[in-house]
Amino acid sequence: MKISFLGGARTVTGSNFLVETKTKKFMVDCGLFQGKSKEVMLNTEEFQYDPTEIDFIILTHAHIDHSGRIPKLYKEGYSNPVIATEATTDLCRVMLPDSGHIQELEIEWLNRKRRREGKHTIPPIYTAQDGIDCMKLFNPVKYDEIIEIDESIKIRFNEAGHMLGSSMVEIWVYEDGKEQKLLFTGDIGQDNHPLIRDREKIESADYIIMESTYGDRNHDRTKPKGERFLDIAIETLEAGGNLIIPSFAVGRTQEILFELFKCRTNSDEEYKKKIERVLNIPVYVDSPLAISATEIFKENIDIFDEEAQAFIKDGQIPIEFPGLKFTKTAEESKALNESTEQCIIISASGMCEAGRIKHHLKHNLWKQNSTVLFVGYQAEGTLGRRILDGAKKVRIFGEEISVNARIEKIEGFSCHADQEGLLEFVSEFKDKVKQIFIVHGEYDSQKALSDLIKEKYYINTEIPQLGDVFEVTADRVHKIGEMVAKDVYRYERLELLDRLETLKEELQEMSDYIRKDLKEEQNDEKIKAINGKILELEDQILDIVKM
Repeated sequence: MKISFLGGARTVTGSNFLVETKTKKFMVDCGLFQGKSKEVMLNTEEFQYDPTEIDFIILTHAHIDHSGRIPKLYKEGYSNPVIATEATTDLCRVMLPDSGHIQELEIEWLNRKRRREGKHTIPPIYTAQDGIDCMKLFNPVKYDEIIEIDESIKIRFNEAGHMLGSSMVEIWVYEDGKEQKLLFTGDIGQDNHPLIRDREKIESADYIIMESTYGDRNHDRTKPKGERFLDIAIETLEAGGNLIIPSFAVGRTQEILFELFKCRTNSDEEYKKKIERVLNIPVYVDSPLAISATEIFKENIDIFDEEAQAFIKDGQIPIEFPGLKFTKTAEESKALNESTEQCIIISASGMCEAGRIKHHLKHNLWKQNSTVLFVGYQAEGTLGRRILDGAKKVRIFGEEISVNARIEKIEGFSCHADQEGLLEFVSEFKDKVKQIFIVHGEYDSQKALSDLIKEKYYINTEIPQLGDVFEVTADRVHKIGEMVAKDVYRYERLELLDRLETLKEELQEMSDYIRKDLKEEQNDEKIKAINGKILELEDQILDIVKM
């Protein structure tokens, strides 16, 4: 059989893997690229295969970087099953139309600009209606059920502990008189994560396609995440500010609500006195998608973990509490930034790239007494990553905003296993794994994890590049070529976008240095020379604009 790596290769987004056997051609995941401009641009490219030739799709979970191009695939002719767990199917029913709506909004903004320039308009990648229509292809299945695709292929979904409905997928392929077992991990969750059951342990596989998001580091365990979260909330409120939490609408938002629920149900009087300030302020969930997803969580409480189930047996819903408010309309959302009332606002998107969170950042980033708390992974190139990396100013809706607010992060809320958890996952295999393909990570994370796996477990590893194709047999695995997808990175327009991003960062760095030097530098000749160089640079930029 052949495995082609067409997304999630040396990047954390766009997961898309094509498997070709002697009887079937199928895919595992079909996600959107996010983050850097050159990667986002890949969403507009043609698929490197004919969608009508794909026999079925296996979807590991609902997050958009794994599911977000299924409507595009449907729009281009795909009409066969999408096999996913029941909860994943339920979540995609709201997430894919929401993603289509975002595509429409973003392209409308771009088209207004193109019309002013006299250029033709361009269509969105897909629409909200495409997101609705593609749901008829979904075939929901249960965990732990072996599904026979044909006489040579069978699959099974196992709990991945990453989010509601997430799965690791075992695939048995019988070819040339021998059976080979593939394991696609999807995203591997942390143990003891709120609400979600721990991942199942799998003890055998010939080949593993494994995520590596946090392959080069461990989550901070110096203080329990619930305590740290409350400390940050209390300190912010005592300072007179708001707590703004950019959060993924599905999964992370509900986990934060669970932490707030637990602090309100704690019976210890001293504890209650400590957090009294938090108990008396409103908590707003300001994301239509998060609101819909929270309802889906309530409908799937049967797959919550033991801790959450104990609250349910006591007649409580562990993601509801007094003071929790949902802002459904744009008017309600705007009113939050016009109010003088202190509050906690949980809003999407988690990487601050779209949605209502950008409005809340615009109104709070410049306030010294407010806090922006990151509770999830921030991909390279995103607004969230720039803020977290210490940007002094950011541009939001065309306006330059000073970053004066307190910036915090709690990695303990991450739904991804850290380096320690990923290595523990590998250690659980009783039989020798022939090879691990390391995907879904930035290269430094992948390299660190790859080296440790080789050192500790003597297992061969491979870090595929975008477009790499491998032939996998019972005896060996070897690279047999590259699909056209890899050439996408060589397109001049993508290289240009990448250079522009680098230039923007370098200009900001230069600006910071010069501002600092101007306060101290007494050498007029040096200042004059720098001014001359900047004038030359300005002329060069104007020449490019004229082109």
